[in-house]
Amino acid sequence: MKTFKVLGGGCRNCEMTAKAIAQAAKEAGVEIQLEKVTDMAEILGHGVMSTPGVVLDGQVVHAGGVPAPDQVRAWLDE
Repeated sequence: MKTFKVLGGGCRNCEMTAKAIAQAAKEAGVEIQLEKVTDMAEILGHGVMSTPGVVLDGQVVHAGGVPAPDQVRAWLDE
């Protein structure tokens, strides 16, 4: 199972990112754990200065905007 964290303050882009990950996982039949992180100290602890950020299995894979659908699908294929 892949573990995703969406880092951000709960803005529209953060919500869109979380929904895109959940939808892509459902379509691919991949089981994931998805957590939304709003604590600024934890977000900065990951080195993310621009949200939304995405952490996959402990590694920051994206920051600073809504990821493209192809990018989200690629994370699920890794």
